[in-house]
Amino acid sequence: MPLRYVIDKERRLVHTTGWDRLTFAQSRSYQDQLLNDPDFDSEFNQLVDLSALTGPGMSIEETKLLATRSGFAPTSRRAFVAPDPAVFGMSRLFEAYNEMSKARSQIRVFSDLPAALKWLGVETLSPTSE
Repeated sequence: MPLRYVIDKERRLVHTTGWDRLTFAQSRSYQDQLLNDPDFDSEFNQLVDLSALTGPGMSIEETKLLATRSGFAPTSRRAFVAPDPAVFGMSRLFEAYNEMSKARSQIRVFSDLPAALKWLGVETLSPTSE
């Protein structure tokens, strides 16, 4: 699956990395795996690095479904890094659908990693999450 995550308990951060082309089924499976991980805490923040994605691989309706079942708390900050314009646009759509849902959290989309880390209040990533 072209998604992996590392839970950094010390920093209270879920670092998610995506590559290639993500499908709805893969993204849904990732969400299920994360939400069932005993180390996952819904209050953690999240960094979603989509820099290596080759493009969006799901429909607008599928994006809406994923955005409305987050599992993160309303206070969680979730930074998406998407330098590719198509992936950036789909990530912004995800952000908008999440804002309109009952499962909302604080999502911002960035085109570069340093800005995302700054917003999350993280100076550097731990070696295990890179």
